[in-house]
Amino acid sequence: MRSWEPFEWIVAARFLREGRWQTVFIIGGVAVGVAVIVFMSALLTGLQANFIRRVLTAQAHIQLLPPQEKVRALRGGLPGVVEDAMQQAPLQRLKSIDQWPAVAAQIRALPEVLTVSPSATGSALVIRGEASRAISVVGIDPALYFRIVALPDKIVRGGTRLSANDILIGTDLASDLGLGVGDKLRVTAASGADAVFTVSGIFDLGSKGANQRTTYMALHTAQSLLGLQGGVSSLDVTVADIYGAEDVAQRITALTGVEADSWIKTNAQFFSAVQAQITANTAIRFFVGLSVAFGIASVLFVSVVQKSREIGILRAMGVTRGRILRLFLLQGGLLGLSGSAVGSAIGAAALLLWRQLARGPDGLPLVPVTLDALLFVAALLLASATGVLAAVAPALRAARLDPVVAIRG
Repeated sequence: MRSWEPFEWIVAARFLREGRWQTVFIIGGVAVGVAVIVFMSALLTGLQANFIRRVLTAQAHIQLLPPQEKVRALRGGLPGVVEDAMQQAPLQRLKSIDQWPAVAAQIRALPEVLTVSPSATGSALVIRGEASRAISVVGIDPALYFRIVALPDKIVRGGTRLSANDILIGTDLASDLGLGVGDKLRVTAASGADAVFTVSGIFDLGSKGANQRTTYMALHTAQSLLGLQGGVSSLDVTVADIYGAEDVAQRITALTGVEADSWIKTNAQFFSAVQAQITANTAIRFFVGLSVAFGIASVLFVSVVQKSREIGILRAMGVTRGRILRLFLLQGGLLGLSGSAVGSAIGAAALLLWRQLARGPDGLPLVPVTLDALLFVAALLLASATGVLAAVAPALRAARLDPVVAIRG
């Protein structure tokens, strides 16, 4: 026996070789479990990233809006008679956020906030010849807004130039009105103000409704058109931690007194679906890990029974209970590590195959997945730790064997 080979390693390797078919089957079981965990985890991560990219690349993480008009009571009949009171919802007029530059400065001072972009939004009518369409006018500061919504990446024709007389329109609106880059159209606001604009770019937001209604123009131009001289109808905010957006929104409301809605609140069903997927994936990983642990434990219990005579001889030769304990713990760790290595390779191959075969009509992957090295390292460590923990009970039983009884069989 070479001095640099520890005793436990030699005996553990010998025990595993002697029960090679048991070893092969349990490594296969561990490999399948680890492959499932790796594949499911990578797929869920890619699915979440894809959902969030689709949702949050077209909207802010937090949006501040001016307060709505309050419902007022109209009393009929004699003065002071409340029985005839009726509730009438008032018209919601387009109005600005009070002292919005100061509010924006307060928000920018928060460490969690990345970008604050003012915008002026309202309804209008676009006219070209005898055709007309109802649209939503969004006045923006391009330098700030493009850091929230990656509009330059969605331009299909033209560019993102927004001077005083420029407008960006969607592909469906351009198709409906027969518009191209450089064409002119008249925009009339609800207040009666109108202006002629030149189409400087055509974008595709990935939604027919958005491409038909949404238009972008310079902030100061929209303010004049909508009657919001110097005002803004919303402040769009992005934060560093997208899942902490609701907490930041509540802090902003408490700090400024302005209503702040996070993407979590406005997309409650989507967020619930994401949380449900996380919970389901965690449950799957837990039960797969539990089955792996039971498999390793059962094999090692069988090994203890089969090797009880050898264990008794080792104990009679002076091998301590601690070394016997470490011997079986080492077997559990080796089974977990070997199975996780094979399972990680299977999971990586399955992910590569999924990336090649699962594609949409546009040729792009249905769910973009990445081979994250940290995921595989975590799988190796988790499976090894599971193997060691699963070996605790068999190892304790082996260490407690009476050498005389074990030798006699």
